[in-house]
Amino acid sequence: MISDFWREPISPDNGLMHASLLVVEDDDTIRETIREALMLEGFKVTACANGRDALASLQHARGGDDPYVLVVLDLMLPGLGGLELCRQLRQAGDHTPILVVSARDSEADRVLGLEVGADDYLIKPFGMRELVARCRALLRRSSGGPAAAKQVLHANLCLYPEECRVTRDGLDVNLSPKEYRLLELFMHNPRRVWSRDKLLEQVWGHDYFGDSKTVDVHIRWLREKLEANPSAPQHLVTVRGFGYRFG
Repeated sequence: MISDFWREPISPDNGLMHASLLVVEDDDTIRETIREALMLEGFKVTACANGRDALASLQHARGGDDPYVLVVLDLMLPGLGGLELCRQLRQAGDHTPILVVSARDSEADRVLGLEVGADDYLIKPFGMRELVARCRALLRRSSGGPAAAKQVLHANLCLYPEECRVTRDGLDVNLSPKEYRLLELFMHNPRRVWSRDKLLEQVWGHDYFGDSKTVDVHIRWLREKLEANPSAPQHLVTVRGFGYRFG
């Protein structure tokens, strides 16, 4: 199910050493393998076998001196399932990064996991190197630490957050404020699928009462400015029945 590449530690990232992580997995072997792998990398790890214990542990740690900075969460849990746990945390305003690990490998399952609030989705079976790398990437992204780059690169596109500027093949692209904010959201969350309603909420705000088709219009404008062939986009991709993703 899981490789033991973790027995060769990845070089430590000192900025993330000793961070407290929570692993929620009902399979004893997988849970202990993940726990040992992350501990070997210098993390402090608590492991739970079900969603209710995980929720209690998160609530307890939140009020202490050492809250969890990341949750590794299986979806198929006894009692309180992973999706419901994720949904409850987000509804309660808990923004702790969540990495879902699941054998559910359909696009619909991945989209649902991300829609309810997961930050990344890793399909079983997986290697420990990839899991550790994804944990580190989520921690760096959430903390704005050393890897919070001053530019975001993807293929021939480069976004400069501090300058609100985008280039394509090294040349500046003239974007409206809404186009820029849409692209910034996409580029900071590659592969994540966004529904039109979520995009409206993130870019236009909660008090926007216009038609969600405005998202489609802005996506079309972005494609015309960024894609080599807007009719067959490579960057801004339509996920039929769900919305859009970047990359």
